[in-house]
Amino acid sequence: MTQTLANSFELSGVGLHSGIATKVRVLPALAGEGRYFVRVDLPEQPIIPAKLEVVTQTLLSTQLGENAQSVRTVEHLLAALTAMGVHDARIEIDGPEVPLLDGSAQVWVKAIAGTRLGAGAIHELPLQAQDSPSPQSLFPSPLSVYHGDAFVCAIPAPELRFTYGIDFAVPAIGNQWYSWCPSQESFTEAIAPARTFGLASQVEELRAKGLIKGGSLENALVCDHDGWINPPLRFANEPVRHKILDLVGDLSLLGNIPIAHYIAYKASHNLHIQLAKLLQAQRGGEES
Repeated sequence: MTQTLANSFELSGVGLHSGIATKVRVLPALAGEGRYFVRVDLPEQPIIPAKLEVVTQTLLSTQLGENAQSVRTVEHLLAALTAMGVHDARIEIDGPEVPLLDGSAQVWVKAIAGTRLGAGAIHELPLQAQDSPSPQSLFPSPLSVYHGDAFVCAIPAPELRFTYGIDFAVPAIGNQWYSWCPSQESFTEAIAPARTFGLASQVEELRAKGLIKGGSLENALVCDHDGWINPPLRFANEPVRHKILDLVGDLSLLGNIPIAHYIAYKASHNLHIQLAKLLQAQRGGEES
C-alpha cells in the first residue's frame, strides 16, 4: 500500500561534506508522487526526485541533481523513509546537503515514528512489502558489479536479505560481515542506529579535497591503529551495519527495492548505484 505522512516534521544539522547547516522539513505528498527533494533556498525552488536518473555524484555519499540544483548525502534519510514505509514524501531543504545528525538513521526514524502515516498509525513495514510478493517479481538471474576485489550483487531469493562484508587494516574494524533480513530483524533496531565511520589517518587528506568539512566526533565513529577514538559503539559490528544502511538508501532510488539477496563486499556508493541501474534496466526490459 502506498503511504505518506499525515503530519510533517523538521530537523536541522550540519552536512558531513559541506559543513553547511541546513534545515529539512519532511511533508506529506500525494499518492504516487514518490519521494522528492525541494531546494527551498533557491529562487526557483527546484524539485529533485529521489530517483536513479538524477544521481550525479557518488564520492563518499550519494548526490542527486546537478550544479547548484542538487542535494547531497541523501542515503540515510531515504533509507529511513523507505524502511518505515513512507513511499511518498516532499522533502524541503534549505541547503545543498542533508544534515548528518548523529551519523546514523536513528534520528530520522524517530522523527518519522513521531508522525502518523496517511493510512493509519505509523509502523515499520518490512521492506519486502513494498514490492510485489508474487514469484513473477523475482528477476531471473544474478546481477553483479565489481571493481578490483570489491563487489555488490543481487541474487534471486524468496525474501529480501542484505549481506555485507568490509575489511580494514586497522584492528578496531578488521574483517566484518553481517546479514540482515527485514522480516526477521527490524530496521529500527538492527540497522538505523549504526553510525558512519572513518579512519583518523584519512581525515586531513579528505578535508584537503573539500570533503568531510562537517565531520566530527559527535556525528561519526573514528578509529586509529590503537582503537576507537570516541567509543562506545552501539554494536560490536557497527561499521558493517552502517554499510547496509547506505546500501538500502541507495537502492531506495529504484522506488521499490526488488526482492533479492543483496551481497556486497568492500563496496561503495558508486557500486551500489551501478547495481541499482542494472536492476532498473532489467525491470524496464521485463515491462517492455
